[in-house]
Amino acid sequence: MPAHPDSDLHPEATGRAKTLVDSHRGQQTLKLYAGWFCPFVQRVWLALEEKQIPYQYIEVNPYNKPRSLLTLNPRGLVPTLQCPTESGPRPLYESTVILEYLEEAYADHTPQFLPKDAYERARARIWMDYVTSRIIPAFHRFLQYQSTEEDDDSGAGKHAGLQQMRQEFLNHLKTWTTQMHSEGPFFLGSEISLPDLVLAPWAVRLWVFDEFKSGGTGLPEEEQGGEDEKVWARWRKWLSAIESRESIQNTTSETKHYMPIYKRYADNTAQSELAKATRAGRGVP
Repeated sequence: MPAHPDSDLHPEATGRAKTLVDSHRGQQTLKLYAGWFCPFVQRVWLALEEKQIPYQYIEVNPYNKPRSLLTLNPRGLVPTLQCPTESGPRPLYESTVILEYLEEAYADHTPQFLPKDAYERARARIWMDYVTSRIIPAFHRFLQYQSTEEDDDSGAGKHAGLQQMRQEFLNHLKTWTTQMHSEGPFFLGSEISLPDLVLAPWAVRLWVFDEFKSGGTGLPEEEQGGEDEKVWARWRKWLSAIESRESIQNTTSETKHYMPIYKRYADNTAQSELAKATRAGRGVP
């Protein structure tokens, strides 16, 4: 069987992320099995850093099916978190599940990622789910879309299919943004929260569209948003706050090492579970 195309990824984080990884190699009861390149991992990594929870970072490439990971997670996926329990260490996986666990198990660590009010907590979860069920699939449909001659000959203009994917993605971003706190800068207000963390890793990867897709993201520049300018101004405020966050900068590797990964997505040859689900018309696996 041929090797997985991502089995030869750069083996470790780089830049500021490498410095952070090195500072978390010491033994801790909480162990994060992670791949530096994975946005689902970055969700969890951000939470650990924001709350300043002690943890050990263990770099694995899930595409090489390391035994250390498979014994914890039958699907062999990252992130996997080995957690201390009364009966000994036990694993958790699925990034949003881990985020909720960290919020509950480390409630004495600030910031608090969910509101105290029961209704507002539930509402935050609605928009966390919107990211996973709507925005991320649209991101990947857009990124993986391959223009065809039928697109160009349809009478709707060159790259009409790509433009449709772009607009679908932008519409989901716009819908999510309309639900933000009016001032922010974050989704729920002045403090970063779980809705921010679930989208942030994809938001800081928007450069992939400018790099690999004709026409880029299509996000309007300042004062160029037309009747939606107020919404896009709020989006830009949120994105600026996310991009300047120290936790984001410290968990992001050098761009050049992401390039071959996202080129495979843009060429629709990536073989991750997410890429395969996108090709099959399914949501996030």
